[in-house]
Amino acid sequence: QVQLVESGGGLVQPGGSLRLSCAASGFYFSIRSMAWYRQAPGKERELVSSITSDSSTKYVDSVKGRFTISRDNAKNTVNLQMNSLKPEDTAVYYCNVVLSGVNYWGKGTLVTVSP
Repeated sequence: QVQLVESGGGLVQPGGSLRLSCAASGFYFSIRSMAWYRQAPGKERELVSSITSDSSTKYVDSVKGRFTISRDNAKNTVNLQMNSLKPEDTAVYYCNVVLSGVNYWGKGTLVTVSP
């Protein structure tokens, strides 16, 4: 079965960095686009970044220049390097893949940016 397991969240001060990882299994990882979403308290889930099978990337405007998505097809992982973090980046971050029109999600990892 499809499994997505996020890790790397935590508490960080403004201006700090975190690296999130998502370990994927149960599907042919290397041919699939992957994505990171986030959901802040009281807000809707939003797409943060995505990466295609050939490593083309997209970012929401609010994280451009600060976040970098990457993938390691040998390890079936997708990563999100987050630099210059701001309090408004506080959210639960979710890994996502769409297979045959079905969204699959991990359980999420909490990122808290606070002094």
